[in-house]
Amino acid sequence: MAVNKSKVAVGFIVAGVLTVVFGTVLSFVGPLIIDDQIVKNTVIDPKNEMSYTMWKDIPVPFFMSVYFFNVLNPQEILKGEKPMVEQRGPYVYRKRCQKDNITFHPNNTVSYREYRQYYFEPSMSAGSESDVVTIPNMLVLGAAVMMENLPYAVRLMISATFKTFKEGPFLTKTVGELMWGYDSGLVDFLNKYLPGMLPSTGKFGLFAEFNNSNTGLFTIFTGQDDIRKVHRVDSWNGLTELSNWRTPQCNMINGTAGQMWPPFMTKETTLPFYSPDACRSMELVYQRPGVMKGIPLYRYVAPKTLFANGTDYAPNEGFCPCRQSGLLNVSSCRHNSPVFISHPHFYNADPVLLDYVQGLSPNEEEHGLFIDIHPQTGVPLNVSIRLQLNLYMKRVSGITETGKISEVVMPMIWFEESGYIDGPILTTFHTNLVVLPAVMEYMQYGFIALGLATILIAALVHHRVKASRKESIKGSHGHEIQEKSILNNSEK
Repeated sequence: MAVNKSKVAVGFIVAGVLTVVFGTVLSFVGPLIIDDQIVKNTVIDPKNEMSYTMWKDIPVPFFMSVYFFNVLNPQEILKGEKPMVEQRGPYVYRKRCQKDNITFHPNNTVSYREYRQYYFEPSMSAGSESDVVTIPNMLVLGAAVMMENLPYAVRLMISATFKTFKEGPFLTKTVGELMWGYDSGLVDFLNKYLPGMLPSTGKFGLFAEFNNSNTGLFTIFTGQDDIRKVHRVDSWNGLTELSNWRTPQCNMINGTAGQMWPPFMTKETTLPFYSPDACRSMELVYQRPGVMKGIPLYRYVAPKTLFANGTDYAPNEGFCPCRQSGLLNVSSCRHNSPVFISHPHFYNADPVLLDYVQGLSPNEEEHGLFIDIHPQTGVPLNVSIRLQLNLYMKRVSGITETGKISEVVMPMIWFEESGYIDGPILTTFHTNLVVLPAVMEYMQYGFIALGLATILIAALVHHRVKASRKESIKGSHGHEIQEKSILNNSEK
């Protein structure tokens, strides 16, 4: 019976060793299996139903919140006084994106156009599209700066044209008209006699080009041959580089299309992407780790150098002519109109810009842009891209509409494009990328612990069996000696 127990104990020791080995192998193989699954599901491939649908239709809620800088003292500005503005909004629009004309190519790239539509969301907004606000008239004050080097007589004619069409230096219109377009005799006149001068052939509005439009023909890598290249832009509208800027570096089309990035990111990884609306590539940098509903994330933000001028940050020299740091001159891709992009309220910009306009109060929480990304998959979990549109204004002699306006970079609107993963997609994401890896990790440690416990208990049992066997042998041996001595005594 003791022999059987000993054999069972040895059997359990062997089983324990095998369990420890299995757990140890699993600790090495498990992460490889997970990484392999991530690679398979990150590749842009119609066979990957969930990830392909996420890429194609972006089924998460996306919103654009627009804030207007309502001008409080337009008449005083014309006399040379400091502009006073008050922020109005948000006016929130649900954004629907859908990729179309999807074509896969033999060189592991895919081409597509992404169409976008905006729908006003009254319940999420601070007012209605019928709210009236006053902002600078880009057609007048923008054109004045563009025409300042033309002969004086031409400037007088331009001023007379503005008066003919009753176009003043400031516009007081409804939010809906300013966003999506309003009827203008001047716009109709320019489109008829000077076609191509304006970006839009229809009504003139700040976002008239955006609604029911696409962002151009993107060709990106599928990651089929190299997962490190997935989502990276190969070309945009057939171009592999731009021609808007003054240096090859500034004209580079870098990174992805700004929706997803390659997996397996580290804290040293940056987030480069190409933005057709900003006419340039941009790059965000790691700020801190975080957690969203149990999912680990990395937060990426805009570095201070993003909109720095060429003096403060030499690589940005190609984006000049520059003004103060914190302003990106986009006139070269906006029909030469004196338009500048910045962070809202001139956040992270040269503080002197705040001295020229009253009513601004920048802070990181409300005005900094960020992307929260799941580093293992490169999928954004929470996004908030915030940008401000500014108009450079000044007095131009001959164009009386400019009055005695002081030279100023005037904020007009700022907008936030935001979205986050929620609902069934978040649940699936959490299950596949948090719960299953955690279960696998606990399993491997569980196997190792179970194996070690089995070895320990079996070893103790084996030791006790051996000890009891020795005791019994010793006992029987003593009994034999006793019997022999009794026999010897009786013989005597």
